[in-house]
Formats: sequence, structure tokens, C-alpha cells
Amino acid sequence: MPGIVHPPFPSDVPTHPLLVIDYVLIKVGDQAEIERLWEAASTVGFWYLKNHGAEKEVEDMFSLGTSTFSLPLEEKLKYEQGDSGCSHGYKKIGGNAVDASGLSDCSEFINIAKDDVLAFPRVIYRDYPFTVTAAMASVVRPFVCKSLEVNDAFLRIFNRQLGLPEASLEALHARDQHSGSEARLTRVLPMPGKALANRPTIGAHSDFGSLSFLHNILGGLQMILPGETEWKYVRPIPGHAICNIGDALSIFSGGIFKSAVHRVVPPPGAQSELERRSLVFFTRPNNTQVLHALVEDSPMIAESVKQHPEGKFNTGSTAGEWFSRRTKYQRLNNRTVRCEKTRGADFKLTNGNGSGARIMGRQQGNGT
Repeated sequence: MPGIVHPPFPSDVPTHPLLVIDYVLIKVGDQAEIERLWEAASTVGFWYLKNHGAEKEVEDMFSLGTSTFSLPLEEKLKYEQGDSGCSHGYKKIGGNAVDASGLSDCSEFINIAKDDVLAFPRVIYRDYPFTVTAAMASVVRPFVCKSLEVNDAFLRIFNRQLGLPEASLEALHARDQHSGSEARLTRVLPMPGKALANRPTIGAHSDFGSLSFLHNILGGLQMILPGETEWKYVRPIPGHAICNIGDALSIFSGGIFKSAVHRVVPPPGAQSELERRSLVFFTRPNNTQVLHALVEDSPMIAESVKQHPEGKFNTGSTAGEWFSRRTKYQRLNNRTVRCEKTRGADFKLTNGNGSGARIMGRQQGNGT
């Protein structure tokens, strides 16, 4: 995938002008760059990241995706994540609902748990296709470790900026604690034509976790911000990752950090003729961590919480419980709750096709 020449992203579609953050400057503590990162995280919750140094790891993971998705369906289905609320494993095309009408998704993906990767060859949760197992030490682990390095660097900066005790956020996302952190490889088959241009392949949602580290080549990712009525694309920039805040970090910060609603539709223009691949690493809190604003440790967070309805950031749920519910009720076979209960803490659909999404107050205690 990387290195292949693709049709250019069209210039006549609406896009979000995200800030570009330089990871090299972040690592050396450049204050101006840290302030730009803070601006991105506290306004739209998305930013581009350049000079992240993960190019080789990303390329190897895309190659792993090619070999894995090329396996016969019956082989991949041996590793299906199922309907019980387990995220790790394979999800076939059409396994999830993308909106309130029950429209099925158009993507297949495989999630590889951080805990399984770091413990390999010991199994924590489950086995994976032989393509993944063979590449676990040489391909998957380097990508997971690099992703953790990047997201941990952000957590350390946010920890200082929020005035939290040293390493507080890192402790909530400890490598040696079980969590929902995972790498995901996704494939969407070509969907050309104007009739399918706005057909969600992955439904509108806000990310559950704390930080996402995304790599893609073709367009298709869209965002919608509070008060807006139009979905806008996030233009892919070669060599740049796309990073974003998830619901958990927004809750920990008492709403200081924003977790934006986003979705995936077919790539625009001539890119719609091509298969779309993406790769992401989700950093999520320790499974046993109760999700609530860290008001006792940060006057800044305490002040932010005062600006919101009482109890808004007290979920009464652990990260593990919350994530399991969200995973379970996105499954097409489990459509026993309303769609907005599966799509994130700040999300509601106003019609069946996902357009017209609007931001709502956090629904206390559910997070599904």
C-alpha cells in the first residue's frame, strides 16, 4: 500500500483544516509545538502528526493486512470476534450496524490485542490467523510498541498541562495492565459511483478510548463538529498519521479534551474505484479503571467540570465494562438498544443515513 501511486484526493470536497504537529518537536519539549498540540486536543480533538518515525512499522503492517485479508473467508471466520462484547479478533463485512435503521457496515477488520502482542507466545485473550501469529514478533509487536511510544508521549504532555501528579495518565494506561488497547487493520472493497458516495462503511461514532494513531492512504474519513450540519473529509497527507482524542480521555479531563464524532464513507472522486485500507492503534485505559473526571488531582479539571451538568463525567463504569458494552451493541445481531447507545458518549443520530448527526450531552453511566 505505501509507495503505490493512487489517484489524488480531490480538491473540490469540503475538508477540515487540522493542525499539523511535529513529533520531533514534541519529543524535545518545544513549548510552541506543545501549545499547538494542546490547541488541537482541546478544540477539535484531531490533528495530523508528521515525523512520527513509524513508516517501516506501518508498511509492514499493511503487508500483513494484505496476507490476512486474502485468506479464505471460512479461515478468517475461525477467529470472529463474536457477539459477546469481545473486540479482539476478526469482524466480517456486515457484522456491525452503522446507523439506527440497522444498515450493515461495509468493512472487514481484524483487531489484535495489545496484551496478546506483548505476552506472545503466551495467549491472554485468543488466537489469531496464522498470518498474524507468524508476524507477531517481527511485525505486530514493533508497530504496537512504536504506537505506545507516540501515544505515551502525548499522555505525558497532557498530564503536565492538566496539572496532574506526575505519571497519572500513564498509570491509567499501563502497559503491564490488561486493557482494550489494540491494533486494527481494516479493508473496504471499492464502492464507486455517486449513489454510494455518502454510504457509511463504518458508522458515525466517537472513539471509546483515550488516543488513536491512524494511518491511511485514501480518503473517506469524515468528521462533524458540534453545531455543524455538514460532514467534512479529513484529507490524507502522505507520511502523516492522523491522531485523535477518545471519550475516555475527554472524561478524565472533565471535558477539556474533545472527542469528535467521525465516520468512514467511500473515498471521494477517482479514489472510490480502489480498495481502501487503514491501520490504527487505539490506546485505551486499564480495564479496571473507573471512568470519571480526575477532579481531585487537578484544579484545572475541577474547574472545567463546574461548567457542565452535575454528574456528567461520573460514568459509574470501568473502562472494561464500558468498552465491552459498546463492542457488543454495535453488532448487528445485538440490536436491542438504540444506535446512539453504541456510538460514543457525545453522539446521537437524527436520521437513518448518518447525516445530520449532532452532539449531545454525555449520557451518564452508559457510554455505549
